[in-house]
Amino acid sequence: MFTGIIETLGEVKNIVKEGTNIHFTVNSSICAELKIDQSVAHNGVCLTVVSLSDNVHTVTAIEETLNKTSLGNLKVGSKVNLERCMQMNARLDGHIVQGHVDQTAKCILVNELDGSWEYRFKYDAALGNVTVEKGSICVNGISLTVVNSQADEFSVFIIPYTFEHTNLHEVKVGDTVNLEFDIIGKYVARLMGNK
Repeated sequence: MFTGIIETLGEVKNIVKEGTNIHFTVNSSICAELKIDQSVAHNGVCLTVVSLSDNVHTVTAIEETLNKTSLGNLKVGSKVNLERCMQMNARLDGHIVQGHVDQTAKCILVNELDGSWEYRFKYDAALGNVTVEKGSICVNGISLTVVNSQADEFSVFIIPYTFEHTNLHEVKVGDTVNLEFDIIGKYVARLMGNK
């Protein structure tokens, strides 16, 4: 379980394909504190650390993960948002995030404002996910607040700290991002759909 508060940016150093799996080796400031078998969110995707060495860690994404996320678009040099799993004795600064990406979305607008940025994303509403005004959304692992919610798109506003300390500053119109919709909203939507 995660909070959506990004700890640090990592950089992809190596990508190895093995069958339908891809092994990503990532360098970051938290590598020395990781251990094998630990869960770490990479752009919002919960992956298990499978090896560690010299300030890099390696994780494996299986075909199911690659099909449902944007991880397959990563290249050597790509920046990834990293967050270690939540500690039970810590504050929940963002919102409850599982690290289980529901679907991807396309960025359709980046609007630089005077001191902030608006990002707008479009997603496939046929998959049954919904956003609500002022509700929570996780974009590339970042806990954000939804504004201008519509049936298949929404906006978020980004403060300078988030812009500088996550990979959102690299997201351009046409890029694909990972979305995890609010867990409470998903359960409510499922219950309402079953009535």
